[in-house]
Amino acid sequence: MAPSTLPNDRSLTDEGLSPEGKGKILLVACGALAREIIALRDMNSWTHIDLTCLPAIYHNSPDKITPAIREAVEKWRGSYEQIFIVYADCGTGGLLKAACDEMGVEMLEGPHCYSFFEGNDAFAARDEITSFFLTDFLARQFDAFIWKPLGLDRHPELLEMYFSHYEKLVYQSQTDQPVLLEQAKSYADRLGLEFEHRHTGYGDLSTELSRLKL
Repeated sequence: MAPSTLPNDRSLTDEGLSPEGKGKILLVACGALAREIIALRDMNSWTHIDLTCLPAIYHNSPDKITPAIREAVEKWRGSYEQIFIVYADCGTGGLLKAACDEMGVEMLEGPHCYSFFEGNDAFAARDEITSFFLTDFLARQFDAFIWKPLGLDRHPELLEMYFSHYEKLVYQSQTDQPVLLEQAKSYADRLGLEFEHRHTGYGDLSTELSRLKL
């Protein structure tokens, strides 16, 4: 089974998964959710669940997500009783949902992780189009997943172009870690945005995974 800690937030691989997972459910998840899924699994003693993750960096190229999910489902379909996709739409424009429907597998509800962490209904009701969101994962990986991919480490003059329409940085924390809170505040300062902290916990992620039974 996958380890309980993820050094440097590297995505999980298939290593440790049983080639014969009969009697178990396989989660095919975004690597950005690995820590949270492992925490929920261990907290609830979900021994019927195995986990494999795709690289979290796919969120910067969402066109890679649906083909990779198709490949993973094809690879593991014969080895597990059920496969559940731990992605929301995540920028695929409905293509991931269409693929999951075609393959007969379920996936998370919602447009993205910021929505299901807060609760899809609550997030939709806020209608926050001028807020920029961070999760625990992004608070850890801000430079690697936001600052450098946008070229802001090399061209800080692009900051105004990218973030001029935002007013606030909202940090949705899944865990209570003062270090991450301070980091998130520093990123709001770096981006020139107001700061708000919401402790969401695991939100609809916990709800959706808890209902997976064989």
